Amino acid sequence: MPTPIELLQADWQQNYARYTDVYQQGESSFIPRLLPQSAVQFSVFKTLGILHNRLGNDLLRRALDPSETIPGPMARRPDGSWLKRSNMVGINVRTIGSFWNVINYVLTIPACHDSIHLLPIWEPGVVGSLYGMVSWQINPEFFSVELAKYVPGLDTVEKQLKVVTNLLHAMGRTVGMDVIPHNDRFSEMALVYPRFFEWVRRSTTPPIMLTDHTEDVYQDVEAAIWNWLTTAGFAHKEPHPVTADVFFDPQSYLTDAQRHAILFGYPGDYGGRLNRRLQLIQHLVKQGLETVPMTMAPPYRGLHINPASFVTDDYGQQWYQYEFDEPQAMSRVFGPLTRYKFYHSKDDNRYWVLDFDRPNLPVWQYVCQKFYECQRAYNFDFMRGDMAHVQMRPDGVPATPDAYYDPLLAIKKYVHQQGATHFAFFAETFLVEPDYMGYGDECDHLEAIEADSTLGDLQSAAVTAPEFTERFVLYDALLRTRRFAPNFTVMTADKDDPRFDEFYQTGNVFRYFTSLFLTDMPSYVGLGFEVRNPHLTRGANEEYSKLYVFQVTDETETDKVTHGPFIWGQNGEQFAAIDRIRAFAESIWPAIQGKETVWLLPPGSGDILAWTHAQRPQYRFFASLTGTLPATIDGFATGEILFETDGCRVVFGG
Repeated sequence: MPTPIELLQADWQQNYARYTDVYQQGESSFIPRLLPQSAVQFSVFKTLGILHNRLGNDLLRRALDPSETIPGPMARRPDGSWLKRSNMVGINVRTIGSFWNVINYVLTIPACHDSIHLLPIWEPGVVGSLYGMVSWQINPEFFSVELAKYVPGLDTVEKQLKVVTNLLHAMGRTVGMDVIPHNDRFSEMALVYPRFFEWVRRSTTPPIMLTDHTEDVYQDVEAAIWNWLTTAGFAHKEPHPVTADVFFDPQSYLTDAQRHAILFGYPGDYGGRLNRRLQLIQHLVKQGLETVPMTMAPPYRGLHINPASFVTDDYGQQWYQYEFDEPQAMSRVFGPLTRYKFYHSKDDNRYWVLDFDRPNLPVWQYVCQKFYECQRAYNFDFMRGDMAHVQMRPDGVPATPDAYYDPLLAIKKYVHQQGATHFAFFAETFLVEPDYMGYGDECDHLEAIEADSTLGDLQSAAVTAPEFTERFVLYDALLRTRRFAPNFTVMTADKDDPRFDEFYQTGNVFRYFTSLFLTDMPSYVGLGFEVRNPHLTRGANEEYSKLYVFQVTDETETDKVTHGPFIWGQNGEQFAAIDRIRAFAESIWPAIQGKETVWLLPPGSGDILAWTHAQRPQYRFFASLTGTLPATIDGFATGEILFETDGCRVVFGG
């Protein structure tokens, strides 16, 4: 007997022309029955042919020109509130190999998934982590050789990214980028601008300990870098004399590009830049100079080195682990990362206390400008603010937050001030109890940073677990009472992980159906959910998209190391159910899109949820947490069943 996935593949092979034609003729906003693993194998020629028939020659030609800018569907909006009812799909580009394959993947999803979130797009550093930016260069591993061969003008990864955002806009989607307020600990940015980061000096011989964590350690770092630079020589000669004061002063006549060229070389010289950076890192570490690693959750500050705990990298360099002096429940130290120095400290950092009344103004200007340059270059419509839950003030959220309350808020406002008023803010927070992930109330913090929507944490519980219902009840209340909108999050790239298999062994169709048809609550789903294997037993590492957020090659890290490309799931039954939901959604979407919902059976009232719309209701939606619905449901007259699958039902009549 053929498996469900084999039946789908056979059906596609026999009927691909018919399925493709309904998309090309505009009868469907996606190609039905098309598995994602099949779509990403499309040739450039095939995809361009499909897009030519769908978009027309003129729009496709303009979209394929990186000097052109195709506006997104929300470009005329006065603010980012449109994101509060958006159904977002998150894509880790590393799982599909290139920016171009984002287009192939989007051919498989309907227009009701109107926003595409690209996980970090920059050149990564330690362990290849997408969240450990090492430079402002776009990640070269996302370059499509095939696209460059077929369209020779698209010969850089930057041009290809611009064309992909153009095409996604032409396909009716908004596109978002990750905004990350931290770097790899020895990123190019940290080495070009030491004063923009927090540095310490440690002993270089036992006993290993911190010997200096005062405000001005960066001055020693600048001196050490200049000494190395004068010995190693400039990677690129400047026509005018450059002194240390000129090089390190962010207000001097040197541009950012010139500074990077002097220290590391030209952007396209990946090997040369890496070699010079490694040499410089070794020079600094020999003197005991390091950036302070990034921390999460209270108390945030107050660190020491554990001399007995260290890792040795591929170059023989030992990296000692930092620990909290007074850790709390969620306190974490991220050894490979460092945060920008957004504030000066009190008492010369003697007690590890930040002075929030003394923002480090050049840092704010630099970070806002650099993220704006990226938004402008690729015409992004929204940002996902990484670690937006970080709120480091022990007194909680101020009654009147100022312009330097939060860097993510500052970036959003800066982009607005440059004219992109539609630019929206999707915040990574988890809506936990006060003082858990950040000081104070997370909801107050979200309003203070003017987040349009937030991720939430519905994905981290099985749908039949009490905590799932508790969170859902809370999110529904927040949706109706707060200025931000919590998401009905189905799965994220960082929850597609073996540790979270138990959450997705049942209830997946319920999750998807509810996320799509609760039309006044935004939703988020990660690439690959539609075919994700049940994983009743742990799958191979290559089956989890989370493990492609980084690139671990150390074979001793058996739970993280991957060999070869991402392996798509083979859950044909789940794909078929989701495909049916998508096809039905297409038929009623114009009548329900963005409408306010009214509960008939709200979360917390039992195993069955039911809702309709507040204005001119035409449909009733039923979804069972257990995956089964009775033929009739007490309290509701039987109506015409328009759609039913896996414990989810749509009935005609409000």
